[in-house]
Amino acid sequence: MAERAALEELVKLQGERVRGLKQQKASAELIEEEVAKLLKLKAQLGPDESKQKFVLKTPKGTRDYSPRQMAVREKVFDVIIRCFKRHGAEVIDTPVFELKETLMGKYGEDSKLIYDLKDQGGELLSLRYDLTVPFARYLAMNKLTNIKRYHIAKVYRRDNPAMTRGRYREFYQCDFDIAGNFDPMIPDAECLKIMCEILSSLQIGDFLVNDRRILDGMFAICGVSDSKFRTICSSVDKLDKVSWEEVKNEMVGEKGLAPEVADRIGDYVQQHGGVSLVEQLLQDPKLSQNKQALEGLGDLKLLFEYLTLFGIDDKISFDLSLARGLDYYTGVIYEAVLLQTPAQAGEEPLGVGSVAAGGRYDGLVGMFDPKGRKVPCVGLSIGVERIFSIVEQRLEALEEKIRTTETQVLVASAQKKLLEERLKLVSELWDAGIKAELLYKKNPKLLNQLQYCEEAGIPLVAIIGEQELKDGVIKLRSVTSREEVDVRREDLVEEIKRRTGQPLCIC
Repeated sequence: MAERAALEELVKLQGERVRGLKQQKASAELIEEEVAKLLKLKAQLGPDESKQKFVLKTPKGTRDYSPRQMAVREKVFDVIIRCFKRHGAEVIDTPVFELKETLMGKYGEDSKLIYDLKDQGGELLSLRYDLTVPFARYLAMNKLTNIKRYHIAKVYRRDNPAMTRGRYREFYQCDFDIAGNFDPMIPDAECLKIMCEILSSLQIGDFLVNDRRILDGMFAICGVSDSKFRTICSSVDKLDKVSWEEVKNEMVGEKGLAPEVADRIGDYVQQHGGVSLVEQLLQDPKLSQNKQALEGLGDLKLLFEYLTLFGIDDKISFDLSLARGLDYYTGVIYEAVLLQTPAQAGEEPLGVGSVAAGGRYDGLVGMFDPKGRKVPCVGLSIGVERIFSIVEQRLEALEEKIRTTETQVLVASAQKKLLEERLKLVSELWDAGIKAELLYKKNPKLLNQLQYCEEAGIPLVAIIGEQELKDGVIKLRSVTSREEVDVRREDLVEEIKRRTGQPLCIC
């Protein structure tokens, strides 16, 4: 620090010398020589880090949320949580970071996207990549074999963010999972029913379904070696984003798959349909000979029977290209894809991204159990960030006003010197469970108070005046209709509840 101060002083003195020489109109050679000395001193000094301009920004792949945006998020969360609770789920929470070894080897090629933390005293830690692996660790650690749970929390991925499409490095997941030994496909069908309920409530989504066993069986009969199963899976999973030719080039050029094997895979993965496709594949002479594929097709046929009983079979498409790249899936896998409305009549709708996904993972808990005991699990995850983006865009297009508070009534005064009365009344309303506000001024103008209500969307104004105090009433004004009525002070709480739809107290 002292060395820097000494250098700064030398720079200052040398600068004064150069300015002095210029004022004296000294020779160009001498000025040039002294300027060179000044530049050399400045180079030794280097930049002053403490004075560098600080850029105020959020880290890459993250964002802040305004009150308006948070109001949208709360509405979406409310729809999701009410649905999870309607289906009997309990809620849990887990740490935002896990031991690194807990997360590694569970996500296939996506493991490179895990955020590792700096060693802070002996434990190698990573930020959680999803909520499923921590859930499996929680089950194994607590020796649980049966639970229906939901968990809403932030996860972290060192991905290339695409903010406009709702892809971030820090984002919320809303997970629902059923753990336990149950009869085949009943929990799986309920998970799909839940996805349909949530996304239909939000007016979003069409659904694709596949089975990991069908994929593995298909790869086997096509000639894919066991060592290439997962990496080829990862390529096939890109078919919703790029063409078959691009996927084939990746499998052959980058992953060393024989072209004829890729062609055989292409014959299968470009098929999609409903239960009729399942029936067709059960008759496929090669696929029906593979035990894994046959089991998967049998379960999918059963799944479609349950989906029909739930009334959602028409919303689900069986798609052989759905190959979610996570290593822990063992059975049914599914995804809800937002379809973009075609620009021209007759065009096919375009998939613009996954908004929910899930599947069966019967072996994951066993990876953590010391004795390898398995707990069958199936679950789903709602991609709320993309949903938030869609809902925000929809509301902006409709120019719909969104309330950012839930205030039911503003306590206002019509004359001066009534602050004490306003404070007493607002306190009474708070104590009675009414959401109320007042302006933080001693003598606010009535017009300003009414304008605040209109801007904030507050439906009612409780106006105190000298005459109202004498008569023991409060003037209750509707902001939209501007209708005013006198309400006895002791009846004010019940009248506000009646007008705002809040449940009345039953004594």
